[in-house]
Amino acid sequence: MKKVGFFRSIHLKFVIIYVLLIMIAMQIIGVYFVKTLEDTLMTNFQNSLKQRVNMLVFDIEEEMVKERGKEDATREEAIRQVLREYKTTDISEIRVIDGGSFRIIGTSDQSKQGIVGQRTPELKIKRSIALDRDEGSIQLDTQTGSKVSRVWVQSTPIRSKGEVIGAVYLVAKVENIFTQMKDINKILFTGTAIALIFTALLGILLARTITRPIADMKKQALVMTRGNFSRKVKIYDNDEIGQLAMTFNDLTKKLQEATATTEGEKRKLSSVISNMTDGVIATDRKGRIILINEPAAKMLDVSRETVLSNSIVSVLGVEDDYSFDDLLLEQESVILDFSTKNKRLILRANFSVIQKDSGFVNGLITVLHDITEQEKIEMERREFVANVSHELRTPLTTMRSYLEALADGAWQDKEIAPNFLQTTRTETERMIRLVNDLLQLSKMDRTDYRLSKEWIDFSIYFNRIIDRFEFTKNQNVTFEREIPSNSIFVEIDEDKTTQVLDNIISNAMKYSPEGGHITFKLKEEDTKIVVSVSDEGVGIPKDNVKKIFDRFYRVDKARTRKLGGTGLGLAIAKEMVQAHGGDIWAESVEGKGTTIFFTLPYDRTAEDEWS
Repeated sequence: MKKVGFFRSIHLKFVIIYVLLIMIAMQIIGVYFVKTLEDTLMTNFQNSLKQRVNMLVFDIEEEMVKERGKEDATREEAIRQVLREYKTTDISEIRVIDGGSFRIIGTSDQSKQGIVGQRTPELKIKRSIALDRDEGSIQLDTQTGSKVSRVWVQSTPIRSKGEVIGAVYLVAKVENIFTQMKDINKILFTGTAIALIFTALLGILLARTITRPIADMKKQALVMTRGNFSRKVKIYDNDEIGQLAMTFNDLTKKLQEATATTEGEKRKLSSVISNMTDGVIATDRKGRIILINEPAAKMLDVSRETVLSNSIVSVLGVEDDYSFDDLLLEQESVILDFSTKNKRLILRANFSVIQKDSGFVNGLITVLHDITEQEKIEMERREFVANVSHELRTPLTTMRSYLEALADGAWQDKEIAPNFLQTTRTETERMIRLVNDLLQLSKMDRTDYRLSKEWIDFSIYFNRIIDRFEFTKNQNVTFEREIPSNSIFVEIDEDKTTQVLDNIISNAMKYSPEGGHITFKLKEEDTKIVVSVSDEGVGIPKDNVKKIFDRFYRVDKARTRKLGGTGLGLAIAKEMVQAHGGDIWAESVEGKGTTIFFTLPYDRTAEDEWS
């Protein structure tokens, strides 16, 4: 292993980080301290200056409003005397300005007595008099020689009886405050430098106490890579590093035990893969199969021995669409269709790359799931939604057209309006029938669906159902009955069974031609009764006979819709018959007619008890 350079070692990094943390902390503290101290000194200076200015304003105001006699000094002389009394070392100059004419009427600077009587050019003074407020700020004084210093300039209005009669303009030295702050900054910098030196020395000592045990653990790790697990790491102290060393020693022992059991775990893993219900295929880095479990072999209908070392893309049958490199990059599932004429088989393949941390690809794991039933359910769902949408759209479109015509004035036509309204009513009833049928199917699909069974003499019950249709029929169709005269008691839900017979008989009457016959039969067998209804209609093609019990399936869709059918009658009948524990089927000869059969459980012992 390559030796770590000094500038990349954790030793140096630890010292640098430690020193930087201390330096940052010192800088934050220093900035906060200096800023706070500077604000405090400036505030104290301004407050002290303000007190003196307020006293000066009071004295100046008295002299400006004072009535003077012939023997009294002039206003300018009196003001000059007051200014001399307030002149101090930290105040450079004090001026008094008349508020009416903005003329200077006095200055404390003996060298500037020539400006007395002149109009002041200072905007700060004019703003102070006009706005009746103090105006102050720090400015640079360039008149003190080559050295530029900072001064505090302030203008304070003089008020008498609520009116501004003048202003006091003051220039004070503040450079001493900033000089003090420079000295304080030098002290802080020196202290920080000394602290950093001691911190660096302390960091070096601390870093050595940490890096020495780590260096020992590094040596132990190198020995472990050669397969030697007997060496132990020296423990210097019972701190966190010492605990890490003890943990490293425990790790060495456990790693030795784990290495000894690796082969056994590999065998266990192989056993798990072999007994998984999902198919699993593993390949090498070139895409050749190195492992395939029994479920995968059965799904693909191959033997495990023949596919080993074969390309996975050819075994999965995707060589036209994918290469092995494509499968390595494939993030989505791939659907594989292995359906034959006699058996439907749809598989979903998920791919996972076997890859090292370095990015080197060792192979590919493929997991196969049998989703044939899921695909069937999804296809039926899509077909069901499409059928419901179509069945609802047709009457709604018709109703909209007729209602638009009525809204445009057709309601006033006594010949057309009743026909339009009748058509709208017919289409509404058709949608109601469709919704009711869908609700009925939905109830039967629920897992908590229950039947309200009772014992019924089926011979009498069957004849009563047929009589009802015979009395209400409006076409020339003959009913023929082959029903035993003896009592046949069965336990059924009368309402649900009535709906079954209504749907079957209604279909028979719809498709029976004028002058045709409908035959009703009831036959007893050992464990069931067989009920059949036969018509002499157009019949059903042989390939379609098994589909007539599917939801929304209709052989002649145009004729069925014309007759008001929803395509759900026989589907509902099938669900109800199966809920009773019976079976239902159809037999048909195209051009000659169709017979619908269904069975119901029948117990002769129970019948004897009722007899």
